[in-house]
Amino acid sequence: MKKNVVFLLSVMVLNAVFATGFETQVCSPDGRNEIKLYLKPLAYEVKRDGVTLVEKSPISLSIVGSTLGEGVSLSKNAQVSCGEYSGIVETPIYKRDKVDLSAKWAFADFGDWGVRIVARNDGVAYRFETKKITSIKVTGENVTLKLPDPAAKCWTCITDKFGCEEVPHKTLLAKDIATPNKKMIYLPFVYSVGGKMVAVTDSDVKDYPVLYFKRSKDEGAVFESYFSKWPKKTTHVTNEDGWGKHKDIESGGRWVRIVQESDYLVETEGKRTFPWRAFVLTDEKDASSLPTADIVWALARPAQKDHDFSWVKPGKVAWDWWNAFDNLGYKGCTTKTYERFIDFAAKNGVEYVIFDEGWSEHLNVWKYSPKVDVPYLVDYANKKGVGIILWIAWAQAVNDEARVVEYFAKLKIKGFKVDFMDRGDAQCEQFLWKFAEECRKAKLMVDYHGVHRPTGMCRAYPNVVNFEANHGLENMKWFRNNYDFMDNDIGTYYLRMTAGALDYTPGAMDNVAIGKYKGHTVNPGSVGTRSRQMALLAIYEAPLQMLCDSPTKYEKNMECFRFMASIPVVWSESVALGGHPDTYVAIARKSKDGAWYAAAISNSQAREIEIDTSKFHEKGDWQAEIFRDTLDGDVNPAKYIHETKSVKSGEKISFKTAPGGGYVIKFTKR
Repeated sequence: MKKNVVFLLSVMVLNAVFATGFETQVCSPDGRNEIKLYLKPLAYEVKRDGVTLVEKSPISLSIVGSTLGEGVSLSKNAQVSCGEYSGIVETPIYKRDKVDLSAKWAFADFGDWGVRIVARNDGVAYRFETKKITSIKVTGENVTLKLPDPAAKCWTCITDKFGCEEVPHKTLLAKDIATPNKKMIYLPFVYSVGGKMVAVTDSDVKDYPVLYFKRSKDEGAVFESYFSKWPKKTTHVTNEDGWGKHKDIESGGRWVRIVQESDYLVETEGKRTFPWRAFVLTDEKDASSLPTADIVWALARPAQKDHDFSWVKPGKVAWDWWNAFDNLGYKGCTTKTYERFIDFAAKNGVEYVIFDEGWSEHLNVWKYSPKVDVPYLVDYANKKGVGIILWIAWAQAVNDEARVVEYFAKLKIKGFKVDFMDRGDAQCEQFLWKFAEECRKAKLMVDYHGVHRPTGMCRAYPNVVNFEANHGLENMKWFRNNYDFMDNDIGTYYLRMTAGALDYTPGAMDNVAIGKYKGHTVNPGSVGTRSRQMALLAIYEAPLQMLCDSPTKYEKNMECFRFMASIPVVWSESVALGGHPDTYVAIARKSKDGAWYAAAISNSQAREIEIDTSKFHEKGDWQAEIFRDTLDGDVNPAKYIHETKSVKSGEKISFKTAPGGGYVIKFTKR
């Protein structure tokens, strides 16, 4: 691993420029991306190839006693420095082997606080930094986002609950986005302007709430930051709303709901860095490259040097909840059924089995269900080379993190799936980091389900392998054809996956034509074709990739299952091959053993999708193993064509997808 190298340049010149009331700016190493920092008022601006993507937008950070950013000026004790980041960092659990940290930066130093701006080839960002002697109480942060065109096309997800980021996206003009009352936009927020694409997101969120936006009521293209405040009073809840009768308890349960908020965001260390406000930038013709950008990971804090993560083992999961315990319903949550899952996983090279909700009694991690012998099953699985991951609701572990982790680590499980945080405040964020650290010490992996999008935490803690925060396939259990699920899948790639790996849970074997599906909680299926479901395993990043369907259905479809189970979950390289949020996705990924996987999915329209192997193949001859749609895939979506063919590097391959279809190809060097 190479260390970062930082250079300080032209301090006095930049100081003079800033003092005249103009701006300082940095451009990416390739010269295409630019971020400017203005004085009076403190504001930023973003451009790509000279095209303005974010107009001059004010920023500030409010703490008790002052607002950092109001009436600022450089003085004899303040300066602007600039320099470069460099270095190549190895990333063993990621979408590529290595990340280039190359970037240019500038820091406006106002004494005991400042603002840093940075420009990379894949985007730009800024953040506040403070150097206060004592702790500070942050009362607010102004992150204004002013688009240059009210008619800018936007792809956005709008929710009414902090931390619950699981709704399908909408395609709207900026001026038509509405966020009344408690409605808010969660990130990433994607839009196009002047032939360019922007994904607004955040990185390195720690001891701080995550960022949301509300559209300004006064202007059509101005968005203002919105944060969940520090909880003043909370209560533990077992069930509510559609889950059954609301019941408050002192501890345990499913959620920890905020009953009353404080008037501040967080009380925190006075000397610290704050989250990056990041803008992933590309050309609209290369829109599919948004999720291949590294800026979120590159700007996140690295793992501590004395932290060893060589033990983290990504892999596939045989999952029980989606298929209702092998399609038996909750009566199937038994020791015998779990033996069946473990045997199936062991026989087919699936690394893990998740025990989802039902293994413990009444959401109490200290009391096993009388129908599930957990200690026996963990031992049974370990002897067969299969790891067990336990689902828990976060209310069962919050404020008791060390005890929960220590107890189950002694049982020799391999990790936790933690669910139902559904909050975006700093207190919840503190739990995520604390639990990750406790699991690191015990050598356990973590899948954060029921949580906000990732913000780079997996760099500091590679044992945190997944975040949910997407409208995934679990919704097939209650889907009623009331929105376009195919469009949702496309949006998931362009929006959600730009932030990082996701817990979507693909792999359904009952495939139903568009408009013909009706959800089922015990025997669910999917909309769209079989080949689409298979393609999703190569398209969506997930170091802990859950195969959603039941052992019984997979055993009837072993030709497809064997291929899906063999698709890697971490990669040596990822290359965007084309597409747009309105149409399709195509991407290629290189496995650690040198094979390439190329996959594509369409929205609800049939289309011809071409991939150019010259964009990713090394020279030579390759054998292609292909799963693709049939000509009648619109009416018989479970049908597919499985074929092999010889391909030379540089050839272009094209297949017609059915509505809601797709294809996946494995290229092996001859």
